[in-house]
Amino acid sequence: MLALLYDIHGNVRALDAVLQDAAQQGVSEYLIGGDVALFGPWPAATVARLRELQPATWIRGNGERWTADPDAAPELLRGATAVVRAALGDDIVAEHAALPESAPVGEGARAWHASPVSDMRSFGPQAGDDESELLAGVQEARLIFGHTHVPFARTSAVGAIELVNPGSVGMPLDGDHRAAYALLHDDGTIEHRRVRYDHATVALALRERHGDTEWCGTVSRRFAEARLEPQ
Repeated sequence: MLALLYDIHGNVRALDAVLQDAAQQGVSEYLIGGDVALFGPWPAATVARLRELQPATWIRGNGERWTADPDAAPELLRGATAVVRAALGDDIVAEHAALPESAPVGEGARAWHASPVSDMRSFGPQAGDDESELLAGVQEARLIFGHTHVPFARTSAVGAIELVNPGSVGMPLDGDHRAAYALLHDDGTIEHRRVRYDHATVALALRERHGDTEWCGTVSRRFAEARLEPQ
């Protein structure tokens, strides 16, 4: 059984809760879907925990790309990339930036961070106007991806492709603070799971470390509210 772990964002407390739940379900291998360290209060501890998982397949997200190339990140968030570079060190930052953009996941499925055309443009719970563009040339029957931090599964409007977003382990943005991940069972079925943990400590820890920075205000609110934009 494969655990699909996306968008952990330096939240080792959520990760620990998910790994405990995954172990109880009988997970034997892991997919690490990108954005593992950027933004959260515990980037180094998060990466260290993930490196203990074996066997594990890693792919790169925009967070890994931005950390290695801060000029590619939105200006507001470049301070966060500096924090992660200092925490991880140049060697790990370069290693993560060199990860593949995608990986096969069983028969007839492939994992990306956001979509086959971009690590920033992704799919939503409802089909968007650009769905055919995002799926151009795709041969797989199932795509697994994250980036939006909103878990769902549906069939694409074009090509009848199964689209699976496991949600975010570390920074859910669907209004539910519980850590989100998914299981790929040996028979090919997908199971979405949510795990409770002490989420209130995450925003507090981030503000204690970086509260005087502009980026921290935006990011800590997202951790606190589990939403992309203020309500």
